Amino acid sequence: MGTKQRIIGYDFARAWAMFGMLIVNFNVIMGAGNNGPAWLRTFTSLFEGRASALFVILAGIGITMMTKRAVASSDQHLVMESRKNIWKRSVFLFVLGLLLYTLEWTGDILHYYGVYLFLAAFLIVVNPRWLVGLALGFLVVAQFLQLRYNPFEGWAGPVPFMNYADFWSVEGFARNLFFNGYHPLFPWFSFFLIGMWLGRMNLKEGRTRKRLLLVSVVITAVVEVLSRVLIHISTPWIGSEASTFLFNTGPILPNVLYILSATGTAIAGLILCLYVTERWARSRVVTAIVHTGQLTLTHYVSHVVIGIGFLILIGRLTNQPLAFALTYSVCFFAFSIMVSILWRKKFSRGPIEWVMRKVTG
Repeated sequence: MGTKQRIIGYDFARAWAMFGMLIVNFNVIMGAGNNGPAWLRTFTSLFEGRASALFVILAGIGITMMTKRAVASSDQHLVMESRKNIWKRSVFLFVLGLLLYTLEWTGDILHYYGVYLFLAAFLIVVNPRWLVGLALGFLVVAQFLQLRYNPFEGWAGPVPFMNYADFWSVEGFARNLFFNGYHPLFPWFSFFLIGMWLGRMNLKEGRTRKRLLLVSVVITAVVEVLSRVLIHISTPWIGSEASTFLFNTGPILPNVLYILSATGTAIAGLILCLYVTERWARSRVVTAIVHTGQLTLTHYVSHVVIGIGFLILIGRLTNQPLAFALTYSVCFFAFSIMVSILWRKKFSRGPIEWVMRKVTG
């Protein structure tokens, strides 16, 4: 598997991560989480925090691949130019994310991305072992902060984790960004660092991929079993709420077990996507999904502006059945695929990807 084929695999994975994101975001924005049968709630819960984790890991891989030539050359001038390009992109994404936030899209991830990229630029020449060590460090600090301070501070409103009351204040913005927002630096930057580490690995080698797949599946399975055992054992002593807070593997709040489990599922999903694109490289379906993955920034913005905008227009934004939210997610993903197919017939980049390239150079 050459570099070009791996990039295709990453784009394929990015498209499926976007699909998972659509399910989670439309589910949350419609308030559909509990408005359906148990099996459907279980199915949709599988994507919570997992799609976003894969997205961030893919972003880390992308930065490593983008700077690979400059880092390999050991030319300090090229390395600095790469850092400047990353910083420009970080500013673009940060501003774009905040613009979406002004449209009341409080679940934005782009402004967090901007900060991840800014920090990652300093680490493009760091030894891979240091990347793993830093990832663990961010994870440990995050767990300490959650235990030491109130992780619910700043969240307000009748619906939990929907509105951040003081987001636009200096203190509230910093708290949201570093500590208890949707994708705070501690611990979400750990995913990005793992992505940078993966980007340094030789994923074209079959043995490496098989080993990663096995390890990631085992880690996820062990962590999920451990989570349930710890919750069961600790509940009689500290209560169900505290035990769930400490040992749950859901994204709210993102504890150590969640990060480990989500990392495992993300890596396993990524490796499977590489196998699929390698096996069916000429498939029209695979190509269509790859094109969709190449336009994920555009589709992310469109799911806020067009996807949510249409729900407002038809009066189906709140208190919707889970089946409707899931159906809408599937339909919007299909719509995104069709748009991608048509767009890529004439253009090599999506409209917002093109703007970012023009602005950042």
